Amino acid sequence: MAEKRDYYEVLGVSKSAADDELKKAYRKQAKQYHPDLNPGDKEAEAKFKEANEAYAVLSDPEKRRVYDQYGHAGVDGQGFGGFGGAGFDIALEDLFGSFFGGGFGGFGGGSRRQRGPKRGANLRYRMNLEFMEAAFGVEREIKIRKEDLCDSCQGTGTADGEKPETCSTCHGSGQVNQQQQTMFGTVMTSRPCPTCGG
Repeated sequence: MAEKRDYYEVLGVSKSAADDELKKAYRKQAKQYHPDLNPGDKEAEAKFKEANEAYAVLSDPEKRRVYDQYGHAGVDGQGFGGFGGAGFDIALEDLFGSFFGGGFGGFGGGSRRQRGPKRGANLRYRMNLEFMEAAFGVEREIKIRKEDLCDSCQGTGTADGEKPETCSTCHGSGQVNQQQQTMFGTVMTSRPCPTCGG
């Protein structure tokens, strides 16, 4: 199998390229090599797929970070990470999280406990697009509904005028952590605080 080209080279941008520069370079490649504009041209089709793959990785901040660190091996599913960065790209806490209810550390990389607010679910929005808009992109303004702070407590969760109390068990983190020594190393589990409920 032929060796893959560097994704930055595919799009013709530098490694320090900003998001808008990546998008502009990708659109140029997509317009040039789109299969509908080059019917039957296998080389154009291959270049179009290569540009799509490059843009899919470089436009995603996390995938780009992994690609910059490990190259194609980091984003092609050829690795397995968490052992202190020894050439692997899947964190053990992601793999074993469902078994232990939280982080899985102790292999040199430590555990990644989530702090602060949790990211919400992706928004879905249905709209009709023309073919060229779908193929080459378009910017449209949409209206979305969002939750706002409560007028009474301003997001503190307390009655009007009262100060919030910090939980004595988790000290306001909402999580309690427990470490156990196993044959794999130190296992850290994290669960919602039983006192305040997280």
